[in-house]
Amino acid sequence: MRLRRSPPTARSAARNAASSAELAVKLIVGLGNPGRRYHGTRHNAGFRVVDCFASRFRIPLEHSRFDGHFGRGRVHGIDVGLLEPQTFMNDSGRAVAAALRSLPAEDVSNDLLVAYDDADLPLGRLRLRPRGGDGGHLGLRSVIAWLGTQDLPRLRFGIGRSPEVSDTVTYVLQRWRASESEVLEQSLERASAAAEAFLIEGIVAAMDRFNAPPPPPPEGEST
Repeated sequence: MRLRRSPPTARSAARNAASSAELAVKLIVGLGNPGRRYHGTRHNAGFRVVDCFASRFRIPLEHSRFDGHFGRGRVHGIDVGLLEPQTFMNDSGRAVAAALRSLPAEDVSNDLLVAYDDADLPLGRLRLRPRGGDGGHLGLRSVIAWLGTQDLPRLRFGIGRSPEVSDTVTYVLQRWRASESEVLEQSLERASAAAEAFLIEGIVAAMDRFNAPPPPPPEGEST
C-alpha cells in the first residue's frame, strides 16, 4: 500500500531552506594565465588575490579540477571554493562554468566573486561591483559568455599603467618591478580582506568598505 505524504509544514519548509543554504558553496575565482612564462606577470593579479586568500585561511589549492587549480575549505563557517582556471585567460569561463555545474552554488549573483587585473585603476586600488560588462577584459568576457549573465560580482585589482609602455598587452604581460613589491603585497592583503567581507556581508557592504582608496599610513611610517 502506498502511503500518502502530508504536505510540508512551514517548519519543515524552513528547515529544508536552511539545509539548502548550508550546502551552498561560495566560489572565489582568480583569473590569469598558466605556466612559467606568465608567472609573476601583472595579468595574473587575479591568481595572486586567490593565492593570498588561500594562504590567509589555509585552503590549499591542491586539486586539479574544473580545468584549474581548486581548493575548498570553510571561512567563518561558510563553505568556500577557490579556483584558478588553467585554460588561459581567454577561455576562463569554461572552467568557471564547470565548477558552478558541479558545486552546489545557488545563485551566481550572490555566490560567485571573480578577481582580475585592471590597468585602468591605479596600482593597488580595488573596485568591487555586483554586475556590469567586461570592460575589455577578455577573461571576464569569457566568464560572462559561458554563464550567460553580467550579474556576477567582480573584484578589479588595479595594476596601473606605465608611461614607458604604451601597448597595454605588452604592459600587462610584464612582471612586477621590485619597487612595487611593498604596495603590491599590502594591496593583495586588502583584496583578500575584501573577498572575506564579500563572503560574510555581501557585495554591497564590501563595496562600501573597499572601493575607497586605502587610508594613508600613520605619520612617520613608510608606505
